[in-house]
Amino acid sequence: MKKVLLADSLDKEALDKLKALPQFDVTLKTGQDEAELVKTVPGFQAVVVRSATKITRKVIEAARDLELIVRAGIGLDNIDCEAAKEKGIQVANTPAATSISVAEHTFGLMLAAARQHGRANLSMKERKWEKKALSGTELYGKTLGLIGLGRIGKEVARRALAFGMNVIAYDVVKIETDLDVKQVSLAELLEQADIISLHLPLTKESRHMIGKPEFEKMKDGVILVNAARGGIVDEAALLEALNSGKVRAAAIDVFEKEPPVDYSLIDHPNVIATPHIGAAAEEGQKRAGLEVVKILQERLK
Repeated sequence: MKKVLLADSLDKEALDKLKALPQFDVTLKTGQDEAELVKTVPGFQAVVVRSATKITRKVIEAARDLELIVRAGIGLDNIDCEAAKEKGIQVANTPAATSISVAEHTFGLMLAAARQHGRANLSMKERKWEKKALSGTELYGKTLGLIGLGRIGKEVARRALAFGMNVIAYDVVKIETDLDVKQVSLAELLEQADIISLHLPLTKESRHMIGKPEFEKMKDGVILVNAARGGIVDEAALLEALNSGKVRAAAIDVFEKEPPVDYSLIDHPNVIATPHIGAAAEEGQKRAGLEVVKILQERLK
């Protein structure tokens, strides 16, 4: 019997299915920091995480029997993949499971930023009627620039095209797609896009790839959406661009530090902020959980 540690919770249907499998001994223990995980992980053959728990080098070094780490989600930045590789530990994720969830959240953020939904909602709750002060802009006819054209980027593109937007995209590799999306250089995208949405992982190369020089190349009044990873955007540079008016509005689901410590960006009146909930839709979490169960069955023999 293989011992499986669920360091973050799974969808109930997936959890029940996993617990019913006779080949696995499942332990659910969430909310552990690095020190606690170092004590817990020895003896387990598999660890399952979502985004909250970090599997660091210290945790991996303490895991004497670990064979597999599974991330119920897309990004792997909360797992030290290099340390896992050195120990011959497999790392897997569920990249397709929550793509629609994140894409829909991204589009919701885009609409909210363009039409000032956040400010309008707060205004109404304060018993104000600020109709004249809360005019917005349509998405129709605007140029959407997607930085990253993977699964989520393509789903966002499909929705944007349905809204009558022009879609351009930049990716580090040429992406094959039958969508009406023009692939351009990053410089061209920054210059042409009315709205920019990020859909790429956080790596050494992508950290702060959107900073002061990049904002200077953008159109005046651009809208920025980030539901990918905190750290891709230099938050100080974004705040400066918002204050200057270079950026009309920003919609942000992810932050360099989570939970945030400095709320100066979030407090800006032209910022829509959500607490990293892009993938937090019931359907996506169910797909992710069931995919985790499948991965465990296939890889943990």
